[in-house]
Amino acid sequence: MKATDSDNLNGIRAQAHLHHAYLLGLQLMVATRKGPQVMGDWMFRLFRRQHEDKFLSSFKKLGLSGLPPAVACARYHVLSNNIGGVGVEYMPENDRKAWVRFRYPRWMYHGAAICGIPVEVSRGFLNGWYAQNGVSLNNPNLGFVCVSEDMTGEYGLCGYFMEYDSPLKASERLQFARAEVPPPFDAALQPSPPVDEWNPSRLAKANRNYAMDYIRNGLCTLAEVIGKDETGELGGLAARLIGLQYYRETNALLHGLDGNLSDAVFYLTTMFEGMGDTVELHHQRKDSISLVQRGLRIVRGMQSQERELVLNCWIELWIGAMQSMQARKRLMVKHESKLLHWTIEELPGR
Repeated sequence: MKATDSDNLNGIRAQAHLHHAYLLGLQLMVATRKGPQVMGDWMFRLFRRQHEDKFLSSFKKLGLSGLPPAVACARYHVLSNNIGGVGVEYMPENDRKAWVRFRYPRWMYHGAAICGIPVEVSRGFLNGWYAQNGVSLNNPNLGFVCVSEDMTGEYGLCGYFMEYDSPLKASERLQFARAEVPPPFDAALQPSPPVDEWNPSRLAKANRNYAMDYIRNGLCTLAEVIGKDETGELGGLAARLIGLQYYRETNALLHGLDGNLSDAVFYLTTMFEGMGDTVELHHQRKDSISLVQRGLRIVRGMQSQERELVLNCWIELWIGAMQSMQARKRLMVKHESKLLHWTIEELPGR
């Protein structure tokens, strides 16, 4: 099956929305079940992995090479986050000191979820990513100073990259200075990606990939902290709940109907094609329809153990979504190499 161009863009946006929600749900589930220290350790590992995967390659793609390190890092965080759908502002002070400020609503804790996230999350990602920029750039003098955080009720995550006169110790790469205030915002100074390279379709895909990468890496790094089995349990339950909770929202984004098997097929097909995967109708009967999904972007390039963990959790999103339909559906799946066989069945009423 092949959706129209309009359906594909809708599917891309719906996938970004769903995976963003899954990340929030997984954070809340881990915070409530495992506590602040586990959350801090998990976020440190997640953001360090994201940093190692993305920072240097994206740094060059965004045309930041040759700029003063502090300025380049601040511009990087504005550009990469804005492309991913996260609002961040840039305030340069001089060539050695450049500020970033994240605006509300915060992507990472959208909506009321911010009230359930401990401050250890902030410390984890600041140490995991921001404190590592100088190391990755081979500049031992470069650090980050945080002046405001989210969970402390200030004005959101804000701070500056600073190039000092001498090398920093590991413990000095992240510092806090609550009394400092950022310069005024100037719209004319905000960096932006080349318009001819970042059309609406590419931006939508970048937003989707941004959310999906956090799920891929988030589940793998959570397994490093609490083990594969417990990660599978919590990750699968969070996925099913998000599928249940967000089916109607994502189906509305697709302009889908909520009724028979054909409506279920349209939803799954358009969503899976919104990932860049392909979907084929395998067989159709009166009370069931089977689909074959190829590509599996969600686990593309992953090693076997990580692939199995992520895929098993991710499948629960769609099981939950089908259970959430007005006429509930049973969704069954079989793995086969680089494809999934899905069977959708009507559940009998009373």
